[in-house]
Amino acid sequence: MRLWSILGGFTISLWLIILLSNTVNAQGTIPVNWIVVAQTISDPDLLGQIQKAFNNFVETGQVWALLIGLILGYLIRNLTSYG
Repeated sequence: MRLWSILGGFTISLWLIILLSNTVNAQGTIPVNWIVVAQTISDPDLLGQIQKAFNNFVETGQVWALLIGLILGYLIRNLTSYG
């Protein structure tokens, strides 16, 4: 529950920063730096990148570390909970 409170507060503050930073200036325009929006995409194959990352995740054995960590975390949580 505390994590959701932190995330909610972060989201609200982020939106406030965005709204307050895009205020209208004296010329009647909204000052926006469009250079930040423009990007150069070197590899547009998003699904291929996801597949490559997942294959690397499995080949390096990180998937086993994830599963073992989830199982141990579940066991520890159940052993240390009261009631």
